Amino acid sequence: MNMMSYAIVSVKNNSDKLNALLMGMKGVVGCDLFAVSYDDIYTVVSNVKGANLIADKINALTFAGVIDTLAQQFTLLPVRFGSLMGSADAIVKMLERNRHEILQNLLKVENKYEFGLKVFCDSGKLMEELRLKSGAGEKMHLKPSPEIKNSVYRDYLDKKLAEHRLEESMLAYVDAVITEIAGRLEHLGAVNNFKKMVSEALIIDAVFLLERDKKAELIQVVKDLQRQNAGLRFILTGPWPPYNFVDLDIK
Repeated sequence: MNMMSYAIVSVKNNSDKLNALLMGMKGVVGCDLFAVSYDDIYTVVSNVKGANLIADKINALTFAGVIDTLAQQFTLLPVRFGSLMGSADAIVKMLERNRHEILQNLLKVENKYEFGLKVFCDSGKLMEELRLKSGAGEKMHLKPSPEIKNSVYRDYLDKKLAEHRLEESMLAYVDAVITEIAGRLEHLGAVNNFKKMVSEALIIDAVFLLERDKKAELIQVVKDLQRQNAGLRFILTGPWPPYNFVDLDIK
């Protein structure tokens, strides 16, 4: 029998509230949830047999649901699915070894939620607009060198140059949108993490760490961005537990 961890929780002298919440919840494969503590840090766990720990959709959703419910009441650090330890004593020792780093991370995410923002586009339409705007649609020729007289080679080089310039225009456009988003969020004090050009359609995949009481302001910012960028589609998700903002290497 092993113990599977779900989250490391900051309780702040309110352990009764945590224990009462856990009594009404079930973990993966219907196991009871309970807390193992070291000083003021608690780890929510359940006993589970290794044979029952299958990384299927049902178990993954149950696991995430436990974390989400806890995050609505407490500041926490989500733990990766399938994190097992052999005993409560082993968990206590882990918390003791990593106490300083855990507290730093809990402080960073205290009273904050994570939000996701995906920005989609019609890549073909956008590329055509950029081509026309930059003048790349006009036929461009490289000055042929004496060694390259065959028009097939010149056409090939012209085509590659045009493609390169268009890719640069696309990246510059995406960078400008990221700058606009970050600028709009600056007054909210959000911590930003952007990925760009995830796919042809998904040009920006961002996550933000934001104070809980600023959710309505974030929604308004996204609405303004959508209104001013009609050729893009903004999809905001959350609030989520701070999955992407935990910087903790457990020892």
